[in-house]
Amino acid sequence: MKFFSRQYFDFLKNNIQVVYGVLLLIVIPGALVLNTLLFFDRARNVMDIELLRKAELADSVFSTEVPSLLADQAALQAKVEMVAASTDELQSLDVLIPDGTAFTIIASLDAGVIGQKTDKIYNTLAWQTKESKAFYTSSNARSTKDESVMSNERFWVVVKPVIDASGTPVALSSIKLSSKVIDELSQQMFNRSVLILIGSIIVIILLLLNNTRLFQYAALANKLREVDQMKDEFISMTSHELRAPITGIRGYLAMLEDGSFGSLPVDAHAKVKLVLDETNRLRDLVEDLLDVSRIEQGRIKLDIIPVSVASVIDGVTASFKAQAAAKGLVFSADIQDRNIKVMADSNKLTQVMVNLASNAVKYTIKGSVVISAEQVQDKRPMVKIKITDTGMGMSAKNRERLFQKFYRIRNEQTDKIIGTGLGLWITKALVTNMKGEIYVDSIEGKGTEFTVLLPAAPKNTKG
Repeated sequence: MKFFSRQYFDFLKNNIQVVYGVLLLIVIPGALVLNTLLFFDRARNVMDIELLRKAELADSVFSTEVPSLLADQAALQAKVEMVAASTDELQSLDVLIPDGTAFTIIASLDAGVIGQKTDKIYNTLAWQTKESKAFYTSSNARSTKDESVMSNERFWVVVKPVIDASGTPVALSSIKLSSKVIDELSQQMFNRSVLILIGSIIVIILLLLNNTRLFQYAALANKLREVDQMKDEFISMTSHELRAPITGIRGYLAMLEDGSFGSLPVDAHAKVKLVLDETNRLRDLVEDLLDVSRIEQGRIKLDIIPVSVASVIDGVTASFKAQAAAKGLVFSADIQDRNIKVMADSNKLTQVMVNLASNAVKYTIKGSVVISAEQVQDKRPMVKIKITDTGMGMSAKNRERLFQKFYRIRNEQTDKIIGTGLGLWITKALVTNMKGEIYVDSIEGKGTEFTVLLPAAPKNTKG
């Protein structure tokens, strides 16, 4: 029993969303059913009360005329039949006078009972108390004396003492009204309520089932977030651990290449250079992974200061001129105002420019790459930096996903170009963190233009 209790507790704990959904499936439809039944019962009671009031009113109106007609039974009988003809719900109407311990019927819709005696207890109670008595019956006979003929209908019977002008009881009137119309209306209302209830329950069940799936999706999303966080932490830790040995390897390879350990044979020198290039690629990959980890975990640090745009672009241009020239490309800068400054992190701005310039050189087979800068007035003073190339360009479909993580354009022209698909994602994240924006405009086969907008530094600032 102890094991079962523990197992049961663990099941509830691990499936709390499912249990919650099941409880809702029981509680909400149950509440609707109960509310419908209570509403129907109350509505029926209200209509019964109204029917009883109608019966009492009809009996009271009729009773006021009875004393003057007691001496003329033919006139009394005619009055009884006239009242019955004017009221659809009226099933029976009797006039009785006391006869010892019983009562004799002197007028009735059922001519066969006229002159007969009846000793019903409710007649005696009404006579002795001088108060109206009302009760239900299922007898549909035309007289309250006969209760042998039963039906599925319900009837209100009101027995009322007939009082003369002196306040003395002289007779009893017994009136029976059918509740058929009310019962039919009640049944119709109940049937509609049941249909609405069933429809509501079906909708609620579907919503709750969907809600249960949403709970499952939410739990799955939490698990995925946990896995994603573990992945980010693993990448961050691994990247940090890889950085130190890669730096050491690069240092020794660079020393081998420049002859610090003695001259190398020509073929060995080429191989060392190849290994150094691959090590540099590995270093760049580790740095990209570290940047991704810092950005996703919100640990990226920015030192926003006024930065000379010309200084950054000059540095990038100097770095890529040789690489561009090796491909037969012209790499140049076009800066009309060399005093332009932006509010940015100098190192991160350089990283952004390097990423964009590197892509421009890699994806341009012939022609040129130009970096330009100018100050523009948007909602506030901004600096617009453009990197324009005459490369292979891209389609509108590719532009939509260009800044997604790990996305690379795949075609025959790009298959041999090395890249991780992280550079532009990092670039956009850095620009956004520096309160800037980045756009791309491209025509397939014609070239691409990246535009970076960054807040301009106030005039006369040092930087």
